[in-house]
Amino acid sequence: MPFGASMIETGGVRFALWAPSAGPVTLELGADDTAGAHPMMRDDAGWHSVTIEAAREGDLYRFRLPGGTTVPDPASRYNPSDVHGPSQVVNPRAYQWRHADFPGLPWEQAVIYELHVGAFSPQGTFAAVQDRLPELVSLGITAIELMPVADFPGGRNWGYDGVLPFAPDATYGTPDDLKALIDAAHGLGIMMILDVVYNHFGPDGNYLHGYCPEFFNPKEKTPWGDAINYDGEKSRTVRDYFIHNALYWTVEFGFDGLRIDAVHAIRDASARGIIQEICEALQSGPGRDRHVHVVLENDANEASLLARVQGGGTKAATAQWNDDLHHAAHVLVTGESDGYYQDYADAPLALFGRALAEGFVYQGQASAFRDGAPRGEPTRHLPQSAFVSFLQTHDQVGNRAFGDRLHAFGDPMLLRAALACLLLSPHTPLLFMGEEFAATTPFLFFCDFSGDLADAVARGRREEFGRFAAFSDPGARARIPDPNALSTFLASKLQWHERDSLPHSRVLGEIRELLDLRRRILSPLFARGVPSGTFSCTGSLLRVDWKVQDAADTEVRELSLTANFGDAARSETQGGIVLYPAGLRSDSFGKSTLSRGEVRLTLSGPHHA
Repeated sequence: MPFGASMIETGGVRFALWAPSAGPVTLELGADDTAGAHPMMRDDAGWHSVTIEAAREGDLYRFRLPGGTTVPDPASRYNPSDVHGPSQVVNPRAYQWRHADFPGLPWEQAVIYELHVGAFSPQGTFAAVQDRLPELVSLGITAIELMPVADFPGGRNWGYDGVLPFAPDATYGTPDDLKALIDAAHGLGIMMILDVVYNHFGPDGNYLHGYCPEFFNPKEKTPWGDAINYDGEKSRTVRDYFIHNALYWTVEFGFDGLRIDAVHAIRDASARGIIQEICEALQSGPGRDRHVHVVLENDANEASLLARVQGGGTKAATAQWNDDLHHAAHVLVTGESDGYYQDYADAPLALFGRALAEGFVYQGQASAFRDGAPRGEPTRHLPQSAFVSFLQTHDQVGNRAFGDRLHAFGDPMLLRAALACLLLSPHTPLLFMGEEFAATTPFLFFCDFSGDLADAVARGRREEFGRFAAFSDPGARARIPDPNALSTFLASKLQWHERDSLPHSRVLGEIRELLDLRRRILSPLFARGVPSGTFSCTGSLLRVDWKVQDAADTEVRELSLTANFGDAARSETQGGIVLYPAGLRSDSFGKSTLSRGEVRLTLSGPHHA
């Protein structure tokens, strides 16, 4: 890696900083009171570098700029004293891997569990996540997605305010602690996916604006300030920085994939976009020898970024978070129609059916929420596994004023039906931590800023909800928890003892049954990829059909889901498996009606299930 501190096999460390606009830069090596000063040489490309033969693993260092300001390494592998402190030399080869040969999993086998390291356990560490891996295996999880872990200011943050993209936050543990978590997951057959942020740096602790303005394009704006310079003058090195970051996490740490946050907010007019270039680097690098996946968050619904090549490989990304399915299901289960839910309010059942059958709801239609602008691209040519679908995520829970989870206010019968439809569909399902046992704890928006920034964030959070009728009164907005308060973070931590008592244990048992059914019967049928399906609505009765084919079977069969989202029982004569209030039950000859909230799964063909 050209950036940062690189240990030399023969001894010593090479330090490099790209700062074309900066004058003479000095490396300070050692603790604050004993640091030695080492002038760095500058080349014509703007690289400042120096090799120190006496430098060793564990040494602290920082860069002193003209004028006396000291800054951490923007490619720091570890900052033990937070983002304003010195960086630490890390030996990337020190960790002894036990499961280095883990090949990953085909994407069609992915069942994703999204978690926040800090709120997942009382300890809030990588080691504590590792301790609970067996429970996730028994649930049926095959992939864990960590919310961003890149070093952020303070002791708590969602992770999207990171400023040192190569450094796991010290609050969670050391780089080797993160490697141990990944290693243990691989030993249990679980893929590890990391959420990364390539559209902005956080507002506190980002020193690049001060000494390397080449990292930003002031002509382009994002919701978080000047855009990262992906297409302007001297952008080649900036692009390389993020490409190396993607390779760093997948090679040095062994992550099996990345979820790239809000790619619609990346400003890049290049002929070959940065997302395409990152995907190509991963495919031609670690992806040559194992499964490495890229998942996008993209409000623009650009199906072209999910295109497949002949033989089933990906041109760019593997999958995208499917907000459309969530939004339709949310309206169906809650009746809410504020904000972006207005685009799904007229026919939520049909739109939920379209999402299940085809992936995106919006494939080029006009969006009322976006003032009539068209949104999305056609998806019928894509396999259904290209859509990561969910009913709850950190966004959809945490962006509510009080962080309330869907099962806290949605219709319980309709929610169970929607979840069964999702988990038994060919989509790639995602559960948000605690969803599997209907956790009572909220997931609130939290951070750990100070001073004027803390006040601005708290004020902005409350003003954000002012457009909703429920928060039109200033007193109502004042009750929204302060994101900076420690109590807000602590309230968001899962209470694991809930899993052992009703009704939580019942929910846990049902989801475990559904995922077991998916593993035993459905996953083999999804192995070849499932094309777009068809759907129909008869009153409150939804039916979705897909063509499926076992990898060892030449005959194409039809997989059907039928669900009753109405108040009255509906006629349905096919056989299959019905989700009852008491759990799953096989009913091979069918019953004449489906009651409210019941879901029937049928598989036609020579091996009727």
